[in-house]
Amino acid sequence: MSMITERPASNPAGQPPARSVERPVARRDVRAVISAYVALTKPRIVELLLVTTIPAMMLAEGGLPSLWLMAVVLIGGSLAAGAASVLNCYIDRDIDQLMRRTKRRPLPAHTVSPRSALVFGLVLAAISIVLMAAFTNLLAAGLTLAAIVYYDVVYTLWLKRSTPTNTFWGGACGAAPVLIGWAAVTGSLAPAAWGLFAVVFFWQMPHFYPLAMKYKDDYARAGIPMLPVVASVRRVNAEILIFAWLTVLTSLAVWPLGLSAIYGVPTLVVGAIFIVEAHRLCRRATRGEAVKPMRLFHWSTTYLTIVFVAVALDALI
Repeated sequence: MSMITERPASNPAGQPPARSVERPVARRDVRAVISAYVALTKPRIVELLLVTTIPAMMLAEGGLPSLWLMAVVLIGGSLAAGAASVLNCYIDRDIDQLMRRTKRRPLPAHTVSPRSALVFGLVLAAISIVLMAAFTNLLAAGLTLAAIVYYDVVYTLWLKRSTPTNTFWGGACGAAPVLIGWAAVTGSLAPAAWGLFAVVFFWQMPHFYPLAMKYKDDYARAGIPMLPVVASVRRVNAEILIFAWLTVLTSLAVWPLGLSAIYGVPTLVVGAIFIVEAHRLCRRATRGEAVKPMRLFHWSTTYLTIVFVAVALDALI
């Protein structure tokens, strides 16, 4: 065990030198280490991705898929999403330390070394792909691999740092679990799968732009050209509204593709609320009022959850 030896205190004349006092260095808190590695996987993002995966599987099956298949896809999908997030943290460690929102992440906080994070991410990715290939099918495994590579290489390394359209082009990563779940059940991709993919794809702009508005100064400090950093308020408002409307219209376009009013009615209601919230945010921004962007950010999460819960209920009933 490593020891720390304190410096001896000065002694009055004639007194024997004080004996050095030794104390053990506190052992590393195992729970803190585990917590740091879990934080690298960004569990909240994993949860949101799984919210879209399982309902897509249920719609593809026309009911409840086998529990074994759902378990495999849940585990494999969680590992894949976690791997993509860990590798994202590894690549972004230089900019994360410049942003108040991210400077406490394990890598900029030096609770996990870059090498350890890289190995951890690659191992998670390998396990997820092997798991999907062994217990689902090659299409699902291939889509899983493509999603990880696209997110970390195309989006994180290139698009995020080079273009204000990064959120748009990166949207394919967040929507990929819908296709992966559908492919795991059927071994193919149907129009309904692409429709749900489009819902999640379009949704990511009105979901993420409010977050980028709140942390605009952070992104500017790190040199990341997020749309709210480099574009006018009018441009940002326009994109939020366009993509909010596209999200809702696409979700309604999915209705005739094998879904009933169990899906359609709640989707219509929450879609109307989503549109209203998007217009409220943009109206406040135009008037120069307090924007409160996180209101739309949180509501957008609620919206997507309700839509996909409706998908699952429709498939069951």
